[in-house]
Amino acid sequence: MLALAEQLVALTPNRLGQIELPDDVRAEIAHVRGIRAHGARKRQMAYLAKLMRRHDEDAFAAAQAALGENHERRRQEHAALQRLETLRERLLDQGDDALGELIAQYPQIDRQHLRSLIRQARIERDANKPPRAYRDLFRALREWTGEDHS
Repeated sequence: MLALAEQLVALTPNRLGQIELPDDVRAEIAHVRGIRAHGARKRQMAYLAKLMRRHDEDAFAAAQAALGENHERRRQEHAALQRLETLRERLLDQGDDALGELIAQYPQIDRQHLRSLIRQARIERDANKPPRAYRDLFRALREWTGEDHS
């Protein structure tokens, strides 16, 4: 129960408000959030876990389900970002081969703009400049490929 208590305390107030919890547990979560001293916070977290154990497991089924969905969504978003980063690196390193594959897969891409971003990102990388076009290329790829999870 301590792990679940820690996850609940870490949630944003808005997200926590969407989860069905017993009133005494919700009040204790608010109390724990106000504690800054490490030792006191650790004791209150233990008390929160004890308070949660007094309730049936069913009382926290919705919370556990919501936290599981949240974890799965974060994992999917992370995987999508990694795919885009890999794609960006392929475009910068492999050039026309990777570009041709991308355009074949996503014909709606603005080819001229994409080529310009790739060229500018290479120049920035070679000149050791701040990566403005590198970031712009990532944003454009995220938009064009539909991997927009922000």
